[in-house]
This record gives sequence, structure tokens and C-alpha cells, in this order.
Amino acid sequence: MRAIKKSAKPEQAGEIKEDLEEEASVEQYWHSAGRAKLRKPPKNYKYIEEMAHLQFELIKLQESVRLQGLKVVVIFEGRDAAGKGGVIKRITESLNPRVCRIAALGTPTEKERGQWYFQRYVAQLPAKGEIVLFDRSWYNRAGVEHVMGFCTDEEYEEFLRTAPQFEEMLIQSGIFLVKYWFSVNDEEQERRFQERMRSPIKRWKLSPMDTESRKHWVEYSQAKDVMFARTDTKISPWFVVNADVKKTARLNCIAHLLQRIPYTDLTPVEVELPPRQEDNGYKRPKRSTQNFVKAIY
Repeated sequence: MRAIKKSAKPEQAGEIKEDLEEEASVEQYWHSAGRAKLRKPPKNYKYIEEMAHLQFELIKLQESVRLQGLKVVVIFEGRDAAGKGGVIKRITESLNPRVCRIAALGTPTEKERGQWYFQRYVAQLPAKGEIVLFDRSWYNRAGVEHVMGFCTDEEYEEFLRTAPQFEEMLIQSGIFLVKYWFSVNDEEQERRFQERMRSPIKRWKLSPMDTESRKHWVEYSQAKDVMFARTDTKISPWFVVNADVKKTARLNCIAHLLQRIPYTDLTPVEVELPPRQEDNGYKRPKRSTQNFVKAIY
């Protein structure tokens, strides 16, 4: 804990006081053991247990991001049915949605089509203490928009030229940017498509664009190769996730993400609950005055 210097100006003293209050709050709920270091998985690991371990590490990462005021952007791109949504779900299910949120933008509106291409994505960027997971991102222009003819050749070329510059600006501003491409082989993707067609629960995942993309498999492969050649830079590299096996893809991606963002090895402190307020004779309304959900289970 820092002491307030006598020579500090009034406004500086106020800032230091806020810092001290924040530090006290941190010490009240978390115990820090220094910089976190991810352990090696056991040889005969069980998926559920290893996922639970990684999700607990994600909680530590979340709290470090929140307390240190970090800004994190993670991009998930890849083939249809490659498992991007499953990884995003496993990352977010144990985290605070106020800290970690998903940005999954739909088709641009007429107004957005007239804006600077990156403008609607800039609006989704994190503030201090936030993590944003892009379920597809500005790379739509290098993939589906280019292959399906939703943008002109000039717009496509302009994107490939300016995307590295845009990402460098984000990184220079203090944002941690991590880009993942999920790769799945032809046979496994076909199996997943057929599974979605047979299952009414999963059928919603097959959009008209997904079915249309099957006619352009080679063109999508070519577009991906060009995208990598132009946007896989030293400052903002692409990381390819082998997604042929969904469970190992999830574990590998989350473990890699934890290694890309510096976070503190925080452990939650056991908090003693205060005693419940004693009954002072207050009479609650009768149950008959309220509309209860019918118990059908």
C-alpha cells in the first residue's frame, strides 16, 4: 500500500486516494500470487476437468483485465462449422458479461454501408477493463463479401491494404489483439453439415449463406490464403486452430489465449457473510396476490 506524499497536489492526492481504495477493495476479495503461469496438462487428462481448470484461469484473467484496466479483443474466424461458436461459449459461460461480451454483427444497414468500413466495428471495441470476442469481424470483407460479390474489387483491395494499418493502430493504442482462424478438413466439415441438417435443434446454425458457400469451396480457400498473405503480420499475426476435434480445439485455443494476455495469479479470498437481518415483524403479502408460474415439472 502506498503512502500519500505530502508534496502531492490536491488533485493528485485525490487520484492516489482512489487508487488506495481500489487496492483495498482488491485485497478484500482477491489474493495475488504474482504473475500467472499456465501449468502443463496431465498426460491422461479428462476433458471436463481440464476445461474447468482453464475456465478458472479465465476468471483470473477477467479480474486482471478489470482491475488493471486492460483492453482485449479476440477475433474468431474460420470455415463454416469449424467450431468457433463452441469455443466462444466455453470462454464466456464462466465469465461476467459486464466484463467479457460477444460482438456478432449482422448484415450492415444501408447507413452502415455508406460509412467507413471499420466504423461499425470500432463502436464495438472495448473500454478499459473489458474483453470483446468478435464472432466474425471486419474480416468478413476478405471472405464472404469478396467471394459472394457483396463488395467491389476496389473495396476488397482497399481492405487488404488498410486492415494491417488499422490493427496496428489498435495495438499501439494499448489493445491486446488476438486473431484465431479455425481450420477443419473437408470430411469433418461435411459430417458436421449433415449432422446439422438431421438435427432440428442444430438446423438453425445452417444459414442460407452457409449452404451457398458450399458451391464456392475453392474460392473461399483462395480468399483465405490471400487474406493470410496480406494480413498475417508480425505485430498482428494469425493463429490457426486445428478444429478437426472440437474438444481439443477448445482446450488448445483457450490455453493459447491465456498465454497471450498477461494476467495475475489471483485467488478469491473467502468472504465471511454478515448475519441476516432479524425479523422485525414485517408481514409479507399473501401468496394468492401474486402470479406464480405453474409447476408443470
